[in-house]
Amino acid sequence: MSDVTTAPTSFTAKIIQRVFPKVPNFFALLAEQSAQVAVTAGLLVEYMGSGSPDIAKRIGEAENEGDRLKIRNLTLLNEAFSTPIDREDLHRAIINLDEIINSCNSIVVEMDGEMLALRPDKHCLEMSVYLKDGVEAIAAGYGRLGNDPKMGRSDAEKADKAQRNLTRTHRRALAELFQDNDFHNIFRRKEIYSLLIGAGDRLNVCNSTLLDIVVKLC
Repeated sequence: MSDVTTAPTSFTAKIIQRVFPKVPNFFALLAEQSAQVAVTAGLLVEYMGSGSPDIAKRIGEAENEGDRLKIRNLTLLNEAFSTPIDREDLHRAIINLDEIINSCNSIVVEMDGEMLALRPDKHCLEMSVYLKDGVEAIAAGYGRLGNDPKMGRSDAEKADKAQRNLTRTHRRALAELFQDNDFHNIFRRKEIYSLLIGAGDRLNVCNSTLLDIVVKLC
């Protein structure tokens, strides 16, 4: 008797699952990806404090992991029957979170490369610290989307403050740099400072996306 009653239910469930496939937990996916960005930004701070080749290698490995998460998340997004929020917002978040990781790796590659061959200075370290602070804030915000999205507003405010501090440090760094008489050093340092402020711009985009999502969820 039980076989007769459960068989149709099982068959119906299979049909429903085929027509309406299970939606991936995009909030959990974004939380995992943003946590990887925070790990990478933390490694960048370590590198700027030491100039260690071992840390530089770990940043390269972190970028590879970041690429894996980005590709996974984009694939799931493209294949998803439906999403809990706008696809455009999810796509923006996935792409720009990864761009922060790419920026961290590019900074280290340029500093270690033969063309620039630069040691970190106090301004590089300070900007990296602010980048890390901002990334950790948005990682916390993305991590709350699935259970307490309203709290994401305060995380976004922290990220915005960090990004503004990064910008102020960048301006101060350039002002000091242009007092130098070594034009070769000016060129090399300015390039790294520009990459750091570029990472801050990506942080700003991720933060704006986080706020857009929070508004739509609340």
